[in-house]
Amino acid sequence: MQLRACDLIRKSQRPSGIVFDFLILVIRPSIRHIKMGKVVHAMCREPPTKIHKGKEMNRKPNRSLQQNISALAAALSLIVLPGVSSASVIGFLGNFDVINDTGSEAHGFEIDLEGIHSTDVTDTFGGPGRGFPTGRGFTAGTSVERYGSPAIADYSNGSIFGVKVVYQGIFANGAWDFGTPSVAPGAFATPGDNCWTGGGLGYGASTPCDHFGVGTRANPTKTTYSWLKEAAPGSGVLSGAGGVVNLPAPVWVVAPPAVPNAQPVVVAQVQAPAPEVESQFGDALWVKVFTTELDNPVALEDLVPDNAKVQQAVTEVEWQLLQKDPGNPNSGILENGGNAAVGNGKNAVLRRYEFYKFGGTYNAETHEALLSVGSTDSNPLAIDIGNYIGDQNAAVNLNLLPAPVPVPGAVWLLGSALAGLGMLRRRVT
Repeated sequence: MQLRACDLIRKSQRPSGIVFDFLILVIRPSIRHIKMGKVVHAMCREPPTKIHKGKEMNRKPNRSLQQNISALAAALSLIVLPGVSSASVIGFLGNFDVINDTGSEAHGFEIDLEGIHSTDVTDTFGGPGRGFPTGRGFTAGTSVERYGSPAIADYSNGSIFGVKVVYQGIFANGAWDFGTPSVAPGAFATPGDNCWTGGGLGYGASTPCDHFGVGTRANPTKTTYSWLKEAAPGSGVLSGAGGVVNLPAPVWVVAPPAVPNAQPVVVAQVQAPAPEVESQFGDALWVKVFTTELDNPVALEDLVPDNAKVQQAVTEVEWQLLQKDPGNPNSGILENGGNAAVGNGKNAVLRRYEFYKFGGTYNAETHEALLSVGSTDSNPLAIDIGNYIGDQNAAVNLNLLPAPVPVPGAVWLLGSALAGLGMLRRRVT
């Protein structure tokens, strides 16, 4: 069926919407493969172009034939493939604590989600329409974090596009109403998910961290976090320069089942920061991973430490060192969940990540992390574990779709398409 579907795509210059949708949702999932925890997408590849001589070179495509093939493909997608089930994703969620150790006070925080649009953003921590208040400040009854509800705006720069979710203070009469103070690296620690009014830190004006979060319908191609600091004292203008946070954001891949009534395979991936100098290794970091599967969907406000859903998570990876190698594009990547399908009856997967700086030494020339004697990349000595960077509570909500059922209309469509092809054939003959 894979080859037949690919042939239909090639033969029809303008496949109808229903043909395209079914080829993506039904046929493509059936040809995805899971191997060694990595998701490999089997794609339809165009065969080498054949050059024919003589009249074949000048023959124009028959649009009527193409239209009938499109109609036939739509009917076949409903009738020939009724037993293939699939899964769709109804939400990616992420909440995280982040410490300001940039060296100067920040007055906001930016989440740059490249490759998606504002319509793909479903909710934000502190935003409207959720279970928490949307006000500003440190009062639990009226706000969850000092900056209140964030602004959401699309952007584009040539071929690059995305959406920015911005939390920020208000500048009036030469002063900011709120700001996040900075601390020296390692001078402040949080157990995670505590930098908000419902956390256990006594969150207030002197707290050098905040808690942010966003939910989306699609995976961004790139996620960048930045503290926003005043470009010049008293200017009231904020900039992300010097405020980038090396906090990896999980990327989820959901591979629908290839057989009926099976559960999908859900893979989560995090990557180490890219090198600042192209010829050198990137900064190394340690990660711990905890995971659980849930019967019911997860809401953004669930991704806080005292929530029962988060507390169910058990250790999946005790320690793992991640670092980008300039000579290996697949380095510095941690994938989890690719070895088995989601459990029966489970409709959400939750993972909690904790990130720490590398506390050991770096090679002066290559910037490669050098582990101490007796320390390994999965079983480190305490001397090699640096300061806490932040955490990510992330989840993916699944919507398991039943297999499509043939309907009389599809049978009629198949009959009309075959009849059309028969008449067209006679007319061409």
